[in-house]
Amino acid sequence: MEKELFNLCEADSVEITTIVDNLSDVLLPGNKTIVRPSLANTKGKISKSTLLAEHGLCLLIKVSVKGQTHCIILDSGYTNVAVPHNLEYLGLTLKEIKAVVLSHGHMDHVGSLKEIFGLTCEGTKLILHPDAFLPRSIQSDFKQPMYFPAFPSRDTLEDWGADVVENIEPLLLCQDYILVTGEVKRTTSFEKGMPGAMINQEGNLIPDTFKDDQSLVINLGKKGLVVISGCAHAGIINSVLYARQLTGQNKVCAVIGGFHLSGSAMESSIEPTIKEIKKMSLQVISPMHCTGFKAVSRFAEELSQAFVLNSVGSKIMI
Repeated sequence: MEKELFNLCEADSVEITTIVDNLSDVLLPGNKTIVRPSLANTKGKISKSTLLAEHGLCLLIKVSVKGQTHCIILDSGYTNVAVPHNLEYLGLTLKEIKAVVLSHGHMDHVGSLKEIFGLTCEGTKLILHPDAFLPRSIQSDFKQPMYFPAFPSRDTLEDWGADVVENIEPLLLCQDYILVTGEVKRTTSFEKGMPGAMINQEGNLIPDTFKDDQSLVINLGKKGLVVISGCAHAGIINSVLYARQLTGQNKVCAVIGGFHLSGSAMESSIEPTIKEIKKMSLQVISPMHCTGFKAVSRFAEELSQAFVLNSVGSKIMI
C-alpha cells in the first residue's frame, strides 16, 4: 500500500548552521553556498576560545517563507560540552526554536538535550521514534558486547522541559514547511544498516534495523527537495527515495548530513551510494559526521561542483 502524499508547503530558502560535527577548521574558505564563521570579531580580535568538534551532530535549521522564518534543531551532539559552548561562541539563541527532532537514539545525537531545552521556550516539542528509548549494543567480532549509554527516560526528558512527541509515521512541522519522515521505507539492496548492531525489544535481543532512523525534508519548489539526515542508518539513498515518495516531488537539490559510510564494514556501500547520488544532479551534497574520510573524499572527487565540505560553525544556504 502506497503512502499518502504529504502536502509539504514550498519554502523560499533554507539555512543549515552546524552547531556540532566531527570536523572543526577555522581556515576553510566560504563561497555562495556556505558561510564560514569569522576567525576574528568585529574589532579584528581573534578569540582565545574556538569552536569544538566531536563525534556527533547538531544542526540548526532555519526555513524562510515570505519574510517569516521557522527554526528547528536536528540532534544534539555526543557530549553536553560542545553544543552549549558553540552556541555561545556563535552568539546563537534558541528562543525561536519550534521543535527538536531526533534522527535516532544513539548517544552521539542526544548528548546536549538537557542543555538545549534549558535554552528553548517552555513547551518546545521533542520529536522522536519510540524505539529511541530502547537499550542498544554492538555484538560482532568483539569478545564482549559493547553497550550504548542509556537513553534518557520520557520522565527525564519532560523534567528537562521537552514536550515529547513520539512518531512512527511522517509528521509535518512548522506550518507544514518541514517534514519528518518517520520510519524510512527500505528499497535499495546495498544499504544494510550497521553490522553487529543489536536492540533490546521487550527483553529480546534482536538485530537493530533502525526503525527509529528518520530524516527531514524541505520543499524549495522549482529548486527541488532538501533532504537532511542524522546518520541515515536506513540508507541515505533510501531516505531520499522515501522523501520523493512522500512528497510526490522527484527533483532533489540538496542532500546533507551523516551518511554512515565510515569503517571497513560500510566500504562496500560507498560506490553504489555515489552512483545513485550522481543520478540526482544535486546542487549541494554535504556529507557530515559518520560519513567517514574515505567516503567524503570520494564524494569530493565524483561530485566536485556540488560538494561542500562541512565544519563546525558553517552555514549552508540554499
